[in-house]
Amino acid sequence: METSGTRWQAEGASSPVRPSQSRLKLNWNWVGVAPFLLFAVLFMILPAGALLVGAFQDPAGNFTLQNIRDLSSDYIVNAYKLSISVSLVTAVGGALFGFLLAYAVTLGGLPQGLKSALLTFSGVASNFAGVPLAFAFISTFGRVGLVTIVLRDLLGVNIYDQGFNLYGFAGLCLTYMYFQFPLMVLIITPSLEGLRREWREACENLGGNTWHYWRYIALPVLMPALLATFVLLFGNAFGAYATAYALTGGMLAVVPIIIGMQIRGDVLFNEGLAYALALGMVIIMGISILIYSTLQARAARWRQ
Repeated sequence: METSGTRWQAEGASSPVRPSQSRLKLNWNWVGVAPFLLFAVLFMILPAGALLVGAFQDPAGNFTLQNIRDLSSDYIVNAYKLSISVSLVTAVGGALFGFLLAYAVTLGGLPQGLKSALLTFSGVASNFAGVPLAFAFISTFGRVGLVTIVLRDLLGVNIYDQGFNLYGFAGLCLTYMYFQFPLMVLIITPSLEGLRREWREACENLGGNTWHYWRYIALPVLMPALLATFVLLFGNAFGAYATAYALTGGMLAVVPIIIGMQIRGDVLFNEGLAYALALGMVIIMGISILIYSTLQARAARWRQ
């Protein structure tokens, strides 16, 4: 009489399992992430590699360090200082103003309709940039702009006699603020909505006040979002080109405008220097992200 163990051995011997079959089985989960990987390669990795290679090449394609040396010239250093200054000012102003607006409509008890209107405006304004934005501010705050004429004729105040210049540093920062603070509103509003009322009530029941609540509860919870948004606002202003060029006509030498001049070749033409300038921008943004990661890690320890 044949036992069950004998039958199992016979069947196993007649149809052995091949280990290679499991290795040949495809993991179809990678199909969903394939478009993202393709996008990252085409629009992030390859352009970054082209910048790295082009920054060390002369017009003939030979290896050179002259492009990197040219970054130390006073003109280039001042351009980086100006770009960083504009980015810092607008990032701080946009983060502060946007946070206050988002707090007012989210936790300040304002009507729900006002919150919907602000979020709708923020969604439109955060994408309103370039030539249309520059033209709008020239028509409003230019030397013959609507606000300028109204202040001059009705109040007798000429803002340009007071030192304001739309086509200078202050004017560029004011223009950038138009799309900086709405972006802050859009990003920080969900984080503010995530603050639970029970946390404040628990703080008050334990004898805490508003300062204790924001110092030990709300700010630690919001800190990662605040830091991430600040870095995003900094990068958003640091890489802006069309708005600055359309507003100032190239008179205010921020780094993106200099890169455009070197590539277009109107007067200057040095693609290698343009690549080196762009590589410097990438390095500065990398340092900014590194600072953000460090602060976020400290914020995480703070929450613990």
